[in-house]
This record gives sequence, structure tokens and C-alpha cells, in this order.
Amino acid sequence: MIQIHDLTKKYGSFTAVDHVTLAVPRGSLYGFLGPNGAGKTTTLRMIAGILRPTTGRVLIGGDDVVLKPLQAKMRLGFIPDRPFVYDKLTGAEFLRFVAGLYGQEGMVVDRRVDELLDVFELATWKNELIESYSHGMRQKLIISSALIHRPEVIVVDEPMVGLDPRAARLLKDLFRGFVQRGGTVLMSTHTLEIAEALCDQMAIIQGGRIVAHGAMADLRKQHDAGDLGLEDLFLRLTGGTAAMELKQVLEG
Repeated sequence: MIQIHDLTKKYGSFTAVDHVTLAVPRGSLYGFLGPNGAGKTTTLRMIAGILRPTTGRVLIGGDDVVLKPLQAKMRLGFIPDRPFVYDKLTGAEFLRFVAGLYGQEGMVVDRRVDELLDVFELATWKNELIESYSHGMRQKLIISSALIHRPEVIVVDEPMVGLDPRAARLLKDLFRGFVQRGGTVLMSTHTLEIAEALCDQMAIIQGGRIVAHGAMADLRKQHDAGDLGLEDLFLRLTGGTAAMELKQVLEG
């Protein structure tokens, strides 16, 4: 459902993403992991069509994000790591505005707005200006906006930031249900426990390059990692030897 071919992004002489190739199959919850500055967010923004690749291609359901941007983005819901919203709109107005960007309007959208606001416990704030929303409420609203047009694919950057435990659990259940119905989720997260518990497969990026990908069992086999957990394997693959040594000392 998401195909990335030889994707590269350069800023002058600096290469942020370096010839990344990846396939995320339909009906999977795929983790995209890496340390700060590894190229995760840049890659996700190219997938979402926010950044234009220097070279390479991104296909969403067969539609090229650069050559057929409208068709590709109709299939996609993007949840950024920070909730950028319009403070002078109400929650309902913002969701209707986003739906309009996808050519959707009318009573069907109004029902969808009410449904999403209810799911994320924002119904009582429906007609309040977003400027009065807390950070967590804004994050729930931006998640709702990514779902308003019923996408086939969700691309999400650090989904649990700013969410309380109840909302985080709701989002995990939502993602599981989404992929069970044939949807596709590509999720970047620093919370390795969430990735290990939720994701069918994972890719680890370091220095702009994919250094490992596959299911957890495949990652262990590829790197002769025995029964290592994801945290230890991640540190091994991303050069976190100092962190591993400290962990070993603390654990006795």
C-alpha cells in the first residue's frame, strides 16, 4: 500500500534521507524507528507530500505522491508530531474545513464530525474555539482530522505525544481496528515498548539509511540477536553502546 523507491532528500551538501527503499503492505501496522536526527520525520513528510524528494518515488496505493498528488493524498491521513490547527475555528469548524479539502461536505460530514468528536471525548467542546483547547485536546483533534475522509493509509509521527493514558489506549485500539479492516498504518515512535507491542513489522533508520527491517523475529535472526528485546536491538543497531553499557551496570 505504501511503496518507497530509492527516496533521497538533500539540503545543500547534507543528506537527510539517503536512498531509502521500503514496502509497507496493506493491512499492516508498520513501525518506523530511529534516534533523533535519523531522518524519520523527513521521510514521513515526503510520504505525506509535504516535502518534495530530491530523488526517488513514493507510491500510495499505486499513486505517485509527486505525479498524482491529489489522488495519493485522498488515500492518506497524516498525523504530525505537533498539532497545527486554526485557533479561531471551533473544533467542528476545523473538521468540516479539513473534510472540504477532500471535497466532502453536507450531512455525511456532519455525522462524521460528531462521531469523531464523540470517540475522542471532545463532543462537549464541539463549538468552542480551538484556542481554548489543551495540548492533548489539540492532538486528539488533529488525529480526528486525519480520519475525517476515511483514508486507506494513516501515516503518524509520534502519535502518543500529549495524550493521557486513556486517549493513548484509545488510539492503540483504533489503529488495531483500522488494520484489521484492511487499512495500513506507518507509525514513527520513540516509545519502543509501543512499537514492539503493536507493530507487525518495523524498519530502523540511522543516518538517513535503513539499517534493518522486518518482523521482530526476522530482526533478531538477521542480526544474530538471540532473544534480545527491541530496545537492546535498537541500541545495538543505532550505535547506542554507551546506553547499553549503562543499562547493564544498573541491572547489575
